[in-house]
Amino acid sequence: MTTIIPVTGADPYDVIVGRGTLATLAEQIGPRAAKVLIIHPPTLAARAEALRDSLSGYQVLLAEVPDAEDAKRVEVAAFCWQIMGQSDFTRTDAVIGFGGGATTDLAGFVAATWLRGVRLIQVPTSVAGMVDAAVGGKTGINTAEGKNLVGSFYAPAGVVADLDVLETLPRNEILAGFAEIVKCGFIGKNQILDIIEADVDKATDPQSHEFQQLVESSIILKAMVVSQDFKESGLREILNYGHTLGHAIEHAERYRWRHGAAISVGMVFAAELGRIAGSLSDAAVDRHRRILSSLTLPIDYPLGRWKTLLATMQRDKKARAGMMRFVVLEEIGKPTILNGPDESLLFAAYQEVGV
Repeated sequence: MTTIIPVTGADPYDVIVGRGTLATLAEQIGPRAAKVLIIHPPTLAARAEALRDSLSGYQVLLAEVPDAEDAKRVEVAAFCWQIMGQSDFTRTDAVIGFGGGATTDLAGFVAATWLRGVRLIQVPTSVAGMVDAAVGGKTGINTAEGKNLVGSFYAPAGVVADLDVLETLPRNEILAGFAEIVKCGFIGKNQILDIIEADVDKATDPQSHEFQQLVESSIILKAMVVSQDFKESGLREILNYGHTLGHAIEHAERYRWRHGAAISVGMVFAAELGRIAGSLSDAAVDRHRRILSSLTLPIDYPLGRWKTLLATMQRDKKARAGMMRFVVLEEIGKPTILNGPDESLLFAAYQEVGV
């Protein structure tokens, strides 16, 4: 069963979710392209070659880039630009991001910057990539100063989410990706939390109906948000729930932590911050801990790392005029923005996750 989820706005596109949806890729590329660059990690080299062979009628080039966050460096982007330049890539040609969230972030940045923008099709192969990174048009690379500080908003021409590609993923990768699904549950799709709590094993089984329902619900929420606020001038900020501290943890760990693991700790911190600020109930905070723990995701981080994390958060791209901003919950399903909280308040919340 295939579901088509529209993302509206100035540059509308569809997210195609289902099984066997890779067969629709040629339709997404369209008839104008002569050349296609598939950007992929080493772990997907064989699948990228098979994908190339399936795209008859195009000159298909492969760019193998490092795994995970190591791909999101300007040197790697320059490597992709070099391939495109040497192959006479034109504005009517296309880039395919084939991999997890880091790969699709990089591919989006490369497509957005080559000739000021070429056609982009995202083919996410991880849970987090499907429900978050590949949808919404945020592209970016990392710098020594922080995560995603260099990038652009650039809408893809389409997103192809084929659930079949997830069946060979290790279980810990599936569970790490569920942090982004849980985030969607806490900020607006409460039924997501109910499904996970009812049967966590069934919910996290890529072959189950519940799994597809969770993926689609998360994408529907994100599509609704980015359709209204593509460039994060307001509503879209809610999608950063748990990400301010989470990105700081990733930076502190030199990106050796999985994104979902860092965001899991970040959500517990945000929940504690919401509680201390006077809005979120103890029961709601406990629900964060219970659900994330059921997914074997971390919910704490060393207390002694606070000063390093604080310095990174102060440089975070979500800050405004030197003022830190955090997404917190007034109640489950009702996010709001906490502007410029006192550092003592932040530290008090961090003490609840510090060990």
